[in-house]
Amino acid sequence: MNVERYLERIEYDGARTPNAATLRALHLAQLYHVPFENLDISRARRIVLDYDALYEKIVTRRRGGFCYEVNGLFAWLLTQLGFDVTLLSGSSFRADETFGPEYDHLTLRVLCPADAEPSTPWLADVGFGSSFTEPLRLDRATPQPQGLRAYRIETAEPFRIVWQKSYAGVWKKQFRFSLQPRAFAEFEGMCHYHQTSPQSPFTRKPFITRATPRGRISIEGATLIITTDGARTSIPIRQAETCAALLRQHFGVDLSHDE
Repeated sequence: MNVERYLERIEYDGARTPNAATLRALHLAQLYHVPFENLDISRARRIVLDYDALYEKIVTRRRGGFCYEVNGLFAWLLTQLGFDVTLLSGSSFRADETFGPEYDHLTLRVLCPADAEPSTPWLADVGFGSSFTEPLRLDRATPQPQGLRAYRIETAEPFRIVWQKSYAGVWKKQFRFSLQPRAFAEFEGMCHYHQTSPQSPFTRKPFITRATPRGRISIEGATLIITTDGARTSIPIRQAETCAALLRQHFGVDLSHDE
């Protein structure tokens, strides 16, 4: 990996000491600049869990991706910078109030060896869409506020469950995960499933989203959605040319480069 180019991609020029402060800053920079998106899936372009291919897509071509892509590549960056990173298998909480299957989601456990307490575990995740923007303490059960929202991690052995407190103050489950270390290749089956199955949320409609300092900006299907300080505005997109311009304007994504 060319670390310098990756850091340039996320516009990060801060400290590189592998401590909690650096992890927090990198996490924010990634979420502000690398979108969570399924545009390749909607265009029937195969996604392969290969680090070099992901680097070429996200760093060189300035795209985003879904959890296996962006969390996988972010884990590689953190490792290159001296963090201790473990890949974890997670599953999303679904509308029918059940959790998805094993390997439904990829998330990260991170240790910061330069901290005074290097054994403090953190949950890092830059691939879940609208969720925590700063890493969460894995050893803390109490709520962890972040802006107008808050998060907490419930222990329900053998799992941990991430809860989000919405702008309206309602607590909802987001996903669960176990602490068992996983290899990147173990996620290949579910990565393929989420690209091809009609039951996958990633095959239903195209979307792209990224965090902003005051909220989030997204395109879902033919709608531009801007959330600022908890207030959501939806704007219909009526022409393909307009959508292409919005992708360039808000996400730095030009799909014509992939033709």
